Amino acid sequence: MKRLLLVISCVLPLSAAFARQAGKLERPKLVIGIVVDQMRWDYLYRYYDRFGDGGFKRMINEGFNCQNTFINYLPSFTAPGHACIYTGSVPSIHGIAANDWVADEEGTNCYCTSDKGRKMIGIGQRMTGEMSAKNLQVTTITDELRLATNMHSRVFGIALKDRAIILPAGHLANGAYWFDDSTGNFVSSDAYGDALPHWLVRFNSKRLTDTLMKSKWNLLYPENTYTQSLADDNPYEGVSLVEPKPIFPHVAIGNGYYGLRSTPAGNTLTLMAAKACISGAHLGQSSATDFLCISFSSTDYIGHKYGPSAMEVEDMYLRLDQALGELFDYLDEYVGKGNYVTFLTADHGGAHNAKYLEDINIPAGNNDEVKTIIELNAALKSKFGKDSLVLALTNYQVYLDERRIRKYNLSRNEIKSAVINFMLAQPEVAYAVDMENMGNATVPEPIRTMIINGYNKQRSGCIEIILKPGWYSGYAPTGTTHGSWNPYDTHIPLLWYGWDIPRGQTTRTVHMTDISATLAALLHIQMPNGCIGEPITEITH
Repeated sequence: MKRLLLVISCVLPLSAAFARQAGKLERPKLVIGIVVDQMRWDYLYRYYDRFGDGGFKRMINEGFNCQNTFINYLPSFTAPGHACIYTGSVPSIHGIAANDWVADEEGTNCYCTSDKGRKMIGIGQRMTGEMSAKNLQVTTITDELRLATNMHSRVFGIALKDRAIILPAGHLANGAYWFDDSTGNFVSSDAYGDALPHWLVRFNSKRLTDTLMKSKWNLLYPENTYTQSLADDNPYEGVSLVEPKPIFPHVAIGNGYYGLRSTPAGNTLTLMAAKACISGAHLGQSSATDFLCISFSSTDYIGHKYGPSAMEVEDMYLRLDQALGELFDYLDEYVGKGNYVTFLTADHGGAHNAKYLEDINIPAGNNDEVKTIIELNAALKSKFGKDSLVLALTNYQVYLDERRIRKYNLSRNEIKSAVINFMLAQPEVAYAVDMENMGNATVPEPIRTMIINGYNKQRSGCIEIILKPGWYSGYAPTGTTHGSWNPYDTHIPLLWYGWDIPRGQTTRTVHMTDISATLAALLHIQMPNGCIGEPITEITH
């Protein structure tokens, strides 16, 4: 029987028993991986009673649920998350240390998927197309699928964020497409070919973005039914010049088409493009297994702006649940129910708004990185007599100005020690760790391992700052952010559904790195070359 493998941020394995019975190696016709950006694990149950039967509940009740799936590195950001899901590796190995990092001693910023040697394919801003997976130092499960089938398998990816789809699609993808804010088009780079495919040109020409930009975001249900959220107008949600109050209805206003990202319409557009890719590229219709990566990015923009307790977040997930149901119904019709496999996961979670926690008497706070680095450099000048010895404080890491330290023949170890002592004196700091000397670090597990896994010598700072629970750095007092080791940032959903996936669940701890290892076992292909994960045996056996 022909089968399709659909992946939603989890990997689904192939049954060895079935393969033996059939007398030949069987693989699904299609794998679809779905990542929901900034989805906390507890959203599955916070909104469970309001979900329909065709989306999240379909996966939970008819598929396999890995209840305790955790990120096992730091920082917990978008780019490292997407890279880890599809490589089974960690920043120390795969090289995607953050969304961006300090690239050299001059303080040059490097964006995770930036590639100045590439050019735009499609109609959009030039810089939007200067992208590739060049900075990813290992293979992805999608690369390995292409290699295992002598390039007969096809790999595509769709998302609003470039980093959310370039890193999953990998080095060998047939196509990776992301959103250009200036035109409202999906675009690509010449890393994936000389022209957009005809199906995507047709999709862009329909100008669905214009229609979606004009629509207002109203609540899906009566306001009094949103009992899992705070009042619509509360002080913890972000506002703007065009929306001085954070209340419904919202409009998609911003620079160009950027405003579309911060409404559920961004997820709607992503779903439409994904369906266009499936039909336009005839995915799942050949003799080799195809793979489609999908990342829903609007969940992250909305989460950052409004925070986990907002009606906007609740409404967004109710709408995403409907979108997933629509996708599964489409796959049932196009490929056939039981002929595809799906995994769903997240790249990271998100903290509760710190001011909200403070107001209800839970310890929390927001660290001002700009203020901290000014005070830190002043303290170092007082001790060593030189200005600006710290180049940057970003990604919860300290980057030293190595050139100035050498120029003035200063002791680097003494400076690191002074930085650590300064940071430990800050009331919000739990640990300040010399990542180059982890042997002497008195840090409990799992934080210790997460620091080691996240440290990339060429791209990370040399000192990791661990804030106390409830604290985060460098963000507005409204909304929220992420990046820490705490469960609200690192406990993520992992659902499997479809072809050869058993019904059930496990509460044992699995890690984000296990997703690609599980996919490799299901597909009977080699793991990505930097993979440190292990197959989830409840699925593969």
